Amino acid sequence: MPTIDTLIPEGGARDTAALHAYDPDALADYVGDVRNDWWRRRICVHALAGRVPESRIPALLDRIRDGAETGEVRVALLDLLRDRAELLPWLRHEDRSRESAYLVPETVLKTRGLLGDRTAARELATLAFSPWRHREQLGEAGLIGLVERYGAEAILAELGEGRPEDRAFAVWMRYRDGGDVTPYLADPDRSVAYAAHELATDPDRLRAYLAEGPATEAAVWAVCALHRITEDREEARRLDERLGRPRVEVPGLDEEPRRAIVHEYAAGCERMSDPRWRLEALCTEPPARPDAPEQAARAAAVIAAAGLAPRPPVSCWEHEKQGDGTYYVIECDGEEVLVSTLGRFVMSHDHDHAARLPLEEAGFRWIDGETADTEVTDLGVYYFGSRGPRDVDTLLFYWQD
Repeated sequence: MPTIDTLIPEGGARDTAALHAYDPDALADYVGDVRNDWWRRRICVHALAGRVPESRIPALLDRIRDGAETGEVRVALLDLLRDRAELLPWLRHEDRSRESAYLVPETVLKTRGLLGDRTAARELATLAFSPWRHREQLGEAGLIGLVERYGAEAILAELGEGRPEDRAFAVWMRYRDGGDVTPYLADPDRSVAYAAHELATDPDRLRAYLAEGPATEAAVWAVCALHRITEDREEARRLDERLGRPRVEVPGLDEEPRRAIVHEYAAGCERMSDPRWRLEALCTEPPARPDAPEQAARAAAVIAAAGLAPRPPVSCWEHEKQGDGTYYVIECDGEEVLVSTLGRFVMSHDHDHAARLPLEEAGFRWIDGETADTEVTDLGVYYFGSRGPRDVDTLLFYWQD
C-alpha cells in the first residue's frame, strides 16, 4: 500500500484520488504529527473533507489552537472543522485578534460568522471591505453565514450605516434582494460608490437617476455603470458631454503623457479612485502605441550615434530578472536610460544625462524631473502593496515583480 509521502511527492503531482480514498484515521494521525512536512499535512486536511473520524476531532482542534502550528495547516483545519461549536469560545477570545500567522485571524472571523456569532459582524464587515480579494472573500463568507442564520435585516440593523464598510454591506444586501442601489452612487466614500456602480443592473433606473440631476461625481459613477451594462460607448460620450466633460485637473501634466496614463491605468484603477478618470478613459481615444522593441532599439541607435556607447536595450523584466512593466532599459555611461512602451517617452534618473539632447532631437519626449515627480491625483494604481496615486515617473515607467 502506498504511503502518504509517496502520494504527495516533493516533485510531481499528488495522487488526489488515492488520498481521498485513504484511511481517514491515518490521514488524521498524519496531520496531527508535527514531524511531518506542513505542506503535506495541509493536503491531508483537504483529503479529510466530509469524512473526519469523530474520535480524531479533539486532536485536530488542538492543532488549531496551537499557536506554534503552521498557519496554513491551522487555516485548512478551520475550514475543515468550521461547524464545531465547541471551538467558539476559543475563536471569540481576544487573543485571536493578535494572531500573526498568515490569514489565521481572518479565517477565525469567517468561522465565527459561519457558527452564528453575531458579535463578529462589525469585524466581518470591515474584512469584507478589504481591497485584497482573498480577505474580502473571507469576510463575505462570514457575513453570509450570519445572514443565512438570522436574516439580512437583522444583520443590517446590527451594523447600521455609520461606517463605509457597513454601507458597502447594505449595497450588497440590497443587490441580493433585487433592490435599487443607485442612491449609493452618491456615497461620500468612493469605495462604497464603486460597489454600487459595480452592482447596478438596470439601465433604465440609471438613466432615470441621471435625469434627476445628481451631483457630478455620482452622475459619473452612473454613466460608468450604465456603460458597464450596455457597452454603448456613444451614449456614454453623449452623457459625458452633457455633464461638461468632467476631468481631474493635474497641474504639470500635459495632454500627451496624460492620455498614455489614462488609457493604461484608468479602466482598471483602484476602487477609491476618482471616477472621472474612468469616464475619461471611456470617452477618449487611446493614443497609438509604439512597437516597443523597435522603439527601444531606435533609442539605443540614437544614443550610440551620439558617441555614448549604450548597451543593447532589455525589457524591464529582463533587467530585473522577474516581473513585468512598461519600459526598456538602456545602460549608458554608468546610468540607465528608460524607454517607455506607452509612447515616445524617455528619461533617466540623472535628469541631465548626455543622452537627453540627442534623443529629443530624434523626436523622443524626455520626461524631466519636474514632470516625473508630478503626482497623478486620485488615480489609484497598485504598486508593491500600495493602492494610492502615483507620480508620472512610476506610471510611464512601471515595473511590478
